Amino acid sequence: MQARLERAVAAIDRELAANLELTSMFDQTKQAFVLENGQWHLHGATIARDLPAAHAFAADLYLRIPDAESAMERRGPANSIKDEDREIVERWEGDAREAQRRLRTDLVRPEPPFLRRLAARLFGRSARS
Repeated sequence: MQARLERAVAAIDRELAANLELTSMFDQTKQAFVLENGQWHLHGATIARDLPAAHAFAADLYLRIPDAESAMERRGPANSIKDEDREIVERWEGDAREAQRRLRTDLVRPEPPFLRRLAARLFGRSARS
């Protein structure tokens, strides 16, 4: 179970790193990019079950991908980018880094005591929350 969680966090971490690379390229080239979300769809349920706080933050981030992509695509006069669109992309970048940090931090938290894990399993909740 822990190995599956570690694989899920690693896959989402890599995906977020790739998306951050794309937004960095956008900052340099002003060319819009399509951000990835496939690993989130594959592993989001595992994160939700075992790391609910990190999941809530990351889920909101992934819901805002279309907003970030749209902000990258909009153009003003002379191919300029409006300040509010730049802010949307920059906020997404900052939150992506925070999502990575939260996933990594929550993954390495000490395992809860046996009775807490057992009670969580019996009542269908996460022992880590």
